[in-house]
Amino acid sequence: MKKQSCGACGSAVYFENSVCLHCGTNLAYLRSSRAVVVADSQGRHTDASGNTWHRCVNLLLSGCTWLAPESGRQCFSCELTRTRPNDSDAKGLTQFVAAEQAKRHLIAELDELGMPIVTRAEDHDGGLAFDLLSSVKEDVVIGHAEGVITINLAESDDAYRERMRTQLDEPYRTMLGHFRHEVGHYFETALVFGHEGRTREARELFGDDTKDYQAEIDRHYSEGAPEDWNEQYISKYATMHPYEDFAESFAHYLHICDTLDTAREFGLISAASRDSSFRTRVEEEWLPLSIALNQVNRSMGKADLYPFVLSSPVIDKLEFVHGLRTSATP
Repeated sequence: MKKQSCGACGSAVYFENSVCLHCGTNLAYLRSSRAVVVADSQGRHTDASGNTWHRCVNLLLSGCTWLAPESGRQCFSCELTRTRPNDSDAKGLTQFVAAEQAKRHLIAELDELGMPIVTRAEDHDGGLAFDLLSSVKEDVVIGHAEGVITINLAESDDAYRERMRTQLDEPYRTMLGHFRHEVGHYFETALVFGHEGRTREARELFGDDTKDYQAEIDRHYSEGAPEDWNEQYISKYATMHPYEDFAESFAHYLHICDTLDTAREFGLISAASRDSSFRTRVEEEWLPLSIALNQVNRSMGKADLYPFVLSSPVIDKLEFVHGLRTSATP
C-alpha cells in the first residue's frame, strides 16, 4: 500500500481513513489518482481536471470511503458487488464490512498493477462481479464461475477462519487471500484462455487444465497432496488441479507485489531496478524481506508472516503471472 497523507495537515493517514485523526479533515479515496484526498463537509472532492466527485453512498453500510461520479451513487468498487446480505441479517452485514474492505484493497492493487477489470455491465456473460453471501441461514461455497466470485462472509470471523484453516491444514487463510485467489481464476479466463500462445505456455507450467475438475477434487480430498508437492507447487491446494495452481500462484504474486511495494514505500527496502526480472525481485528482495518478517513475527511469539517455500518451478509460475501485466493492455 502507498503511503498516504492528509491533504490539509500532512499527517500520515491510512487507505481506509474517512477522517484525519490529527486535524479532523474529511477524507476520501479517489480511484483515478490512487490517493486519499480531502473532501468537503458534503463529501465532495474536485479533481485536477475540475470534475466533482461524491462520497460513496455506502459509507455507513460498509465503511466505504471511495468517491463516486454522482451524488447518491456507488463507487466503482461497490458497483462490482452483485449480491450482499439482506438488511435484516445483522450478523451478515457486520461481516460484509470486513469483506468490502478486503475487496477495496484488492481493486486498488489491481489498479496499481495495471490489471484490466471488465465489469458485468460491460460484459454481461464474463465481466467481474462479487456475490458476498451470508452463511447465517445457508451454506456458502467460495468460488468463481464465469466472472462471478462468491465469498462466504463467515470468513471474516477470526474463530471460524482459524477453525477452517486448521481443518484444511492450510498455513495461511485470510479474507484478502480469498479475494486474491478467486480473482486469479477470473484473470486466467480473461488473459490466458482464448490466447493460443499463453494457453500453451500455461499448460506447460501448470498442467493440462482440461482434466476433469470434479474428479481431481475427489482425488485430492481422498489421497491428499503428493509427498514432494513443495518441489513444484506453492501450496498443497495448488496440487488439486491446474486451475487451482494458477489461482494460488496469482494470489501469491499479489501477496508479494503488495508487500514489496509497501516495504519500499516505508523505506524498508530500496527502490527496485526497472530492468530486474520478477525472479530477480523474488530472489534479491522478497526472500530476504520475508525471512526478516518471519523472524520479527517469531520475536513477538507469532506464526510466520509468510510460511511458504518458493522453489524454482514456483518462481517460474510467478514469472508467468507477472508477464500477464504486460499483455493486459493492447
